[in-house]
Amino acid sequence: MPAFCYDYPRPAVAADIVILSLREGALQALLVRRGGDPFRGRWALPGGFLQEDEDLDACARRETEEETGVRPGRILQFANFSQPDRDPRGRVISVAYLALLRAEDVRLKAGTDAAEAAWRPLAGTQDLAFDHDAILEAALVRLSAEVRADPAFLFPLMPPAFTLARLQAGYEAALGRPVDKRNFRKLMEDSGRVRALEAFERGPHRPARLFTPLGA
Repeated sequence: MPAFCYDYPRPAVAADIVILSLREGALQALLVRRGGDPFRGRWALPGGFLQEDEDLDACARRETEEETGVRPGRILQFANFSQPDRDPRGRVISVAYLALLRAEDVRLKAGTDAAEAAWRPLAGTQDLAFDHDAILEAALVRLSAEVRADPAFLFPLMPPAFTLARLQAGYEAALGRPVDKRNFRKLMEDSGRVRALEAFERGPHRPARLFTPLGA
């Protein structure tokens, strides 16, 4: 690759990814404990620096797999963070991504500069390294907007067959407030986004019909 000289500063570019899962009816974030400076021992979002031979999406995917062992599916670029003092090592512009997945489908494995990878309740994710608290907060705002526009955005959090009660739990977690059960059922049935199955989930209460994404 040819070398170039520029007369102006060149900030580093990084990708950070917010990966959320629904566990015990609440959203949790996939975080890594930093194994090196700066912020050694602090929890942070998976992420890292852009290499010269990759685009930002590839960077987000690579860094996530290297630091957690997770290969994210669909990723959504939702914001950039460019405060001059956001990284004590120098000028770094971070492009932020959002991904949803089922924690049961992945096996975490910390690597590279991450000492540990774990799912953490959102209530326990304050005081993250760098400006990752702000990135996580912005991701939750974007998630809420996406879910209000189309509840099917939550399908990556669901198993292949799910009850509407389980989907509603994800919907309420994303919005941060409860919703009426009958209104939510009507919303989903009228949306054309789910298909009712002939199977039911059995438990201590009344059997609940299972649904699957339309087209699945």
